[in-house]
Amino acid sequence: MTTVTWYGHACIGIESGGYHILVDPFLRDNPAATIKPDQVKADFILVSHGHGDHVGDTVEIAKKQDALVISNFEVANWLSKQGVRTHPQHIGGGFHHPFGYLKLTQAVHGSALPDGSYGGNPAGFLLYTADGKKIYLACDTGLFGDMRLIGEEGIDLAALPIGDNFTMGPLDALKAVKLINPQIVLPIHYNTWDLIAQDVNAWKKQVEAETKTKVVVLKPGESVNLS
Repeated sequence: MTTVTWYGHACIGIESGGYHILVDPFLRDNPAATIKPDQVKADFILVSHGHGDHVGDTVEIAKKQDALVISNFEVANWLSKQGVRTHPQHIGGGFHHPFGYLKLTQAVHGSALPDGSYGGNPAGFLLYTADGKKIYLACDTGLFGDMRLIGEEGIDLAALPIGDNFTMGPLDALKAVKLINPQIVLPIHYNTWDLIAQDVNAWKKQVEAETKTKVVVLKPGESVNLS
């Protein structure tokens, strides 16, 4: 069984095949988070891009738990200089990790690192778990037409931002659902601050009225099982 947990903002935990995968671990300064960095488990950490609300507590968690950090080449190099074990990948490239096959996908966003250095291209993640589930983590992105190609893989769960201003808003996220056609969609990157506040239940109602996708709305710390 694969379990997906939302920790608030864009931070997601995935437990699959006995491994704990943590995505964009922004916890300590995340007003929506219900746990702190020392309370989360991580064998692997995925970092989608260099912004501070996504790199977050990566260095602290990775060092304490000896987690392997997977990110684009530039972010991985930046983190390795801070004593973190890394595995660099890049957009379109995949690798067979112990937890499954992971491919980096396009994301339409920025990626400057917290110190202002170059963070390469932002990315999303397409994960094929060992138990046969396909998870698409769009991470921070605007809408793009090639989401349809990702959807052709047959996505079990897609995590999509809906907050607007910095990422897709509700209307573009609805279009994304129609392109991807996942079994389940998990809305993320909303309500952390007033600037990205959204009525998630209204979005759920619209998505389920116009598509066959089930919207799972989680509170920070809640999980959904993919069985």
